[in-house]
Amino acid sequence: MVKASTTRQAWLDAAYATFQRDGLAAVRVEPLARALGATKGSFYWHFTDRAELVAAVVARWEEERTDATIALAQAGGDARRRLEALFTAVAHQRHDPATLYVQAPAEGVDGAVARVSRRRVDYLADLLVELGHAPDEAQRRSLVALSTVVGLAQLAAVDVTPPDPEALIATAMRMVLA
Repeated sequence: MVKASTTRQAWLDAAYATFQRDGLAAVRVEPLARALGATKGSFYWHFTDRAELVAAVVARWEEERTDATIALAQAGGDARRRLEALFTAVAHQRHDPATLYVQAPAEGVDGAVARVSRRRVDYLADLLVELGHAPDEAQRRSLVALSTVVGLAQLAAVDVTPPDPEALIATAMRMVLA
């Protein structure tokens, strides 16, 4: 049964859920239409093409996984507490299967992923500078921390997950601060 109308938000919600479950490559118009009980025409009423939908999914990913995480950490007090809040927030995020970092070039969203990565590295580096690290060293440590998070997401995508994610994040934080 086809619904009378499906909103742009419903399309985006369905696409984002698909992205989280199966990766960005699985975000396709026809399967989403079937899942929503909508027509492809409904999709094209709200989006010019799949690329526009993918851009909206990536924008939502950026807001949920970067903007909201940084805002949460910013409420944490001094630099040490903000760093702890940041690592705790990241530890509790459900990692997307088939991480967007690997999919970005093929999906044409590598510019957005690069922008998000730079924001993440710069935010962490700023905290480390506040804690007394030299700017160059803070940047290096931030890159290592982001690489660790991305690597863990990749491992989770193939069901290699640590038995104690909290302990792993605590170790990562100690290494970044060492």
